[in-house]
Amino acid sequence: MDFRDVPEDAAFRQEVRDFIQRELPSIPRPPDLEALNLGLDEGPWIKEIHRQLARKGWIAPAWPKEYGGASMTALQQFIFNEELGRARVPLGNFLGLGVAGPAIIAFGTEEQKRQHLSGMLSGEVIWCQGFTEPGAGSDLASLQTRAVKDGDDYVVDGQKIWITGAHLADRMFLLARTGTEAPRHKGISAFLVDMRSPGISVQPIFNLADEHSFNQIFLENVLVPRRDLLGAENQGWQVALAALHFERSNISQAMRLRALVEDFLALVRDQPGSADAGLRHELADRYLETEMARLLGYRTITLQMRGEDNIKEANQCKLYGSELGQRIARTGVRLLGLYGQLALGSKWAHLAGRIGRLYLLSPGATLASGASEIVRNVIAGRGLGLPRGD
Repeated sequence: MDFRDVPEDAAFRQEVRDFIQRELPSIPRPPDLEALNLGLDEGPWIKEIHRQLARKGWIAPAWPKEYGGASMTALQQFIFNEELGRARVPLGNFLGLGVAGPAIIAFGTEEQKRQHLSGMLSGEVIWCQGFTEPGAGSDLASLQTRAVKDGDDYVVDGQKIWITGAHLADRMFLLARTGTEAPRHKGISAFLVDMRSPGISVQPIFNLADEHSFNQIFLENVLVPRRDLLGAENQGWQVALAALHFERSNISQAMRLRALVEDFLALVRDQPGSADAGLRHELADRYLETEMARLLGYRTITLQMRGEDNIKEANQCKLYGSELGQRIARTGVRLLGLYGQLALGSKWAHLAGRIGRLYLLSPGATLASGASEIVRNVIAGRGLGLPRGD
């Protein structure tokens, strides 16, 4: 594989870097970039980044230009995300721009596109993703939330859990069961639900870092107009698979992890006695592993550009990156010792308290968007063609 950019891609990469260096340093940023819950609309810094990218026409890189996107090629999107990750630039409203939006473009009616896409682009409408349930997480096809047709509406009843940003969201990309007699994968439909609808209640769930980003959602006799059905009735499984695919193939995570390991290395260089030989070898392992995560991303985009199936490689990126985050967190705590356990906001915390927070939150990354065991099964079965074990 030739990793060198062809001239036009090199020019685009430089354009992205110049934009980041020219436009973003002027935006007042919080002291700790990693403290941001990426994907949520939190604080003026993310909002200003959104406005700057929107002015540039880059807020929705993958969207077609006729819908307000940038129509970037797959490789340009990869370069764009790689450079944002390298510079630690977070993006807000990811569940709208990166998940619900592409699904609406692929499956939605023209009326749905006119109604929803502009609010995502402007950042005025925040979205959450109503997939997971208490009894349907990794096995999403087991979901029990029910949508029953009633004239021109559907009546929805059920419960969703671990829903990121539901307390801030205006709309929910919801999966519910509409076909009771059909096989479980074929009886699911997707809806674009107004979170202000009567019968929806949201309860907070605090994570291990005592932060509120997750929620439970209860739906009781919620009327959803038929115009908010996304795709055909009972086509929700295909819509969901497409949405989850949009969520997986992302290089920015590898670059953010690389930047954190580089922070460790800078600390060791500034304080030569802070790491013994064993810890230095461990830091070298972490650095090489971030390079491996980057190369997995390059492998995925190469297959995508060739028009080849990349489900195995995309899932490898998710699996490897989420588990690498845990290893980096453990190395960081070992490097910083007791200081690595200090919380955000402590004047004694090194690296603005990012390590202690990452240590608490990184296990959840191996569960979100598919638990590691499920992802391994996908790689084994759909990627390598191995038989299912009984």
